[in-house]
Amino acid sequence: MTEIREYRDEDAPSWLHCRLLSFFATEYYDDVVAKRPTFDNPAHRLVAVDNDTVIGLMDIEIFPDRATIDVLAVHPDHQREGIASQLLETVVPLLQVDVLDAWTRGDVSANEWYQRSGFVENFRYLHVYKSWQDDADGFETPEGLGKPVNAFMHAPISLEDSMRARFGRVHVCRQYVRAL
Repeated sequence: MTEIREYRDEDAPSWLHCRLLSFFATEYYDDVVAKRPTFDNPAHRLVAVDNDTVIGLMDIEIFPDRATIDVLAVHPDHQREGIASQLLETVVPLLQVDVLDAWTRGDVSANEWYQRSGFVENFRYLHVYKSWQDDADGFETPEGLGKPVNAFMHAPISLEDSMRARFGRVHVCRQYVRAL
């Protein structure tokens, strides 16, 4: 039986395992963390647990004007079982703001879930990665350092064609919002 509850410190190993495996087959495959992030603001940190193992997680940071889903992940062995929806349904009544937002990339299932869950796309921009294979022209580094091997950058959506022509890895990042 799956239980939705607040995160506990003893959940850390299975929380990390669930997050890593759920991101592995997505455009966030390299967003690996070695320890659970903390928040500067109040937050709700929910987990879906089955037999003391985290199979889903949702962290939401609370700001004065909105709440933001920082991470939402469901273990691959438990996807399409409604766990993300259960996490959302549990946290929404706890939020005392008018807007919940989230950011995601191009993964079809994630975008479809946000839309089915009452979110509307509000904004887009680009996540651009420069790898060792991409041209380093135009990059400057402090004296004594070589050209950058890797870099992560943001760019306006209006530059999508030129970014895709220059860099091998470009993702559209979408902001979804839901009125509460």
